[in-house]
Amino acid sequence: MSYAEKLIAPQAAPRAVAKPMTAARLTGYILVAFWALLAAFLILTVIKGWDPDKFTRYGPRYLHGLWITLSIVALSVVFGAVLSLPLAMARMSGNRVLNWLAYGYIYFFRGTPLLAQLFLVYYGLGIFRPQMEAIGLWWFFRDAWYCGVFAMTINTAAYQAEILRGAIQSVPHGQHEAAAALGIHKAIAFRKIILPQAFIVALRPYGNEIILLIKGSAVVAIITVLDLMGETRYAFSRTFDYQTYLWAAIFYLAIVEALRHLWNWIERRLTRHLKR
Repeated sequence: MSYAEKLIAPQAAPRAVAKPMTAARLTGYILVAFWALLAAFLILTVIKGWDPDKFTRYGPRYLHGLWITLSIVALSVVFGAVLSLPLAMARMSGNRVLNWLAYGYIYFFRGTPLLAQLFLVYYGLGIFRPQMEAIGLWWFFRDAWYCGVFAMTINTAAYQAEILRGAIQSVPHGQHEAAAALGIHKAIAFRKIILPQAFIVALRPYGNEIILLIKGSAVVAIITVLDLMGETRYAFSRTFDYQTYLWAAIFYLAIVEALRHLWNWIERRLTRHLKR
């Protein structure tokens, strides 16, 4: 057996090696400084150009537009989630007809701009006004708000269906086999075993999709919906002050940041059993 007769004296920590200044690092510093200066300039302009009269006149309109934006996005996400489940099931179905129909739907709505889909719904369906009146649906499609919700719902359903399909297929096949070995019915196993695990996987992509939908909801202002962007356009048309759009950007940024923190909290809450 070997043993030490003399202890090694304490040594100082090794000297930190200075990182060389590379072109990439220098470019990064310059870009960060530029964006910091730009942010400081915008804050300074907002402070110097603060007008209490405009705030009193258009502040309530901004809050009304914010409520319209949040309501449209919330309804679109909920209805899109309901529609995405059968679409995802059809995409994974062994029935070729259902598979191809779902694939065609998802391919079209993911491959075309939301603005084009909105115009097709709001302007295109007006061609079928007599048929719509005959079946009692014209009250829905003649209103810009309903058309905005409908267009955003069918758009986000395609994205959510692909997110859900990928999440379901990421669950290990052993989970299905274990449920079958325990005699659990396939429908119950899917609802209580597979789907909860898939939702955890899909949580982060769902958050990204909602954020994209919030920012994309600004297009409904083009079809006369007075959402946040619609009220901003109204304020700008009366004041010709570019700060109206700056305040809209601040509102959108606040919504996205609040949603990001909420989604992080939900993710930590649902995955607490996976952390040690």
